Amino acid sequence: MNRRLSLIVLGLLAAFGLPGFASAAEGMLLPLAQSATLVRGPGLYINLFKFVPVVIIYVLWVWTTHWIEKDTISIRNAFYTIWNTIAFFTGILGFALLWIVPNYYLGLVLLLAAYFGPLFAYIYNRNQLVDEFDQVMTSYHLGEVANDVLGKVGLGPMFNKDVDTEDKLGPPITFIGKSLGGAKEDSSRVSRAEESPEYYNAKELFYDAIQRRATDIAIEPTAEATSIRYRIDGVWANAEPFERAIGDSVTNIIKVLSALDIAEHRKPQDGSFSLKAEGRDIDVRVATSGTKAGEKVAIRILDKTQNVSKLEETGMRPKMVQQLKELLAQPNGLLLCTGPTGAGKSTTVYACLRDIDRFLKNVVTVEEPIEFHVDNVSQMEINTKTGQDYANTLRSLLRQQPDVVMIGEIRDKETAGVASQAASAGNMVISTLHATDAITAVNRMLHEMDVEPNILAAGLSAVLSQRLVRKLCETCKEPYKPKPEFLKKANLPADKVDVFYKPPTAPEQVCPDCGGNGYIGRTGIFELLIVDEPIRDLIRTGNPSENAIKAAARKNGMVYLTEDGLRQVIQGNTSIDELMRVVK
Repeated sequence: MNRRLSLIVLGLLAAFGLPGFASAAEGMLLPLAQSATLVRGPGLYINLFKFVPVVIIYVLWVWTTHWIEKDTISIRNAFYTIWNTIAFFTGILGFALLWIVPNYYLGLVLLLAAYFGPLFAYIYNRNQLVDEFDQVMTSYHLGEVANDVLGKVGLGPMFNKDVDTEDKLGPPITFIGKSLGGAKEDSSRVSRAEESPEYYNAKELFYDAIQRRATDIAIEPTAEATSIRYRIDGVWANAEPFERAIGDSVTNIIKVLSALDIAEHRKPQDGSFSLKAEGRDIDVRVATSGTKAGEKVAIRILDKTQNVSKLEETGMRPKMVQQLKELLAQPNGLLLCTGPTGAGKSTTVYACLRDIDRFLKNVVTVEEPIEFHVDNVSQMEINTKTGQDYANTLRSLLRQQPDVVMIGEIRDKETAGVASQAASAGNMVISTLHATDAITAVNRMLHEMDVEPNILAAGLSAVLSQRLVRKLCETCKEPYKPKPEFLKKANLPADKVDVFYKPPTAPEQVCPDCGGNGYIGRTGIFELLIVDEPIRDLIRTGNPSENAIKAAARKNGMVYLTEDGLRQVIQGNTSIDELMRVVK
């Protein structure tokens, strides 16, 4: 029965004109019709010389479509679904033509054209979007692939020998073995890292991240590979992964540069180093932790050239900027900058420090770690491993009679109490606190941090709450008419709001500025709670109602976080979807 089914299939293949099968089927179907007993004729059912190339092309086609899908996502190609669809269906068409066209060799040519045509078209397109170090199918790329193969079989490199030494060393990045806040450079770190064969891959990783404006890199091992992700404008994006062995080597290089123990893979470790890229000085913070699959690495990129230097550059309304400057000019008080992780609190605090006259006032900071250097400011870094925490350092610091004290973060009750007492005793204190909004921060200081109501009421000057929203790309953003129902719900006048803006939904080509993402850069949205006498009276009760504080703040002209975000939407700086993502 199985032989009969096979013959029927062969007959169908012959009927459709599949080359190489027709002769075998014709010679076997005739005896089957003449006799119930079948005797297998000479020869093979399949012409291997014609069938094997088809199988090879099929395997390559499956691998290619998978590679295009991953690659389009990693380079943020806006047409990744189109390219993958084209590669898939043209491959199907090519195999169909091979079966239909009577001449095998003509069908094979059509199949190769259907396979290589979209592949080369995609490679040409993607090479226009990436830098020269990431381009594929170039002479240099093919030479490096051949060198890798030769290296695995124990032979030396034979290609790309005429390439300049600078190109051989990879992207224009120079690693510096210098920890954050350190005075001396340890050149031995870089020397040890350069001994690794994957040193080029480590340089390429950081170069790619910096070119894409990433603020964080996550290196996460899996069973088969090492995934790479970048945080760009506050949103994580996948990058091209490493093979597991290469990923482990890159992790060791980063640990060597950070002066970490490469033999320790389970316990968390923290370190740092520096690098130069295209004339920019960049600090790198590294934290490792052990996982079931391997060692995970979290990297923070601190690009000094991207740092905000003025309050006017944060995205605040001019009126709020003026209010903050008046608060900073006061001789004493506690200014809290609140928001979740990644909301830009530290950036705002540093902008506040730069607005203070640091030549007439003694300004001191207590941080963990020191993120950015500020001229004419005494910056101290705490070390919890040696028992030096915020509270103890702050007590010692206050004996030196500073005018302005910046505390990196209020994390515990003791630090909150010392900061509030210092503010009420005549010092200007600036710090950050994790809280969802300004009013919640007041109750958190009272109930979770156990600050005495009278001390907090006397010392607290203002609470600034903030978020960061992505800015729409000015090149490709699209206008649209908002629905009247939404405008009414948002208390916006329909006669004064003409259009909102959004990222392009179906761009004809990839935007050269944002890479098809629709957003480039970020700006802040804020709410400022100024503590006046009515609010101080509420704080002194020890258990103020949030609604009561809101009502008092509203009378004082406070603008809520969402309302300030709508201002950015109306001005065309961001989209309503981005605002809802951040403030929901």
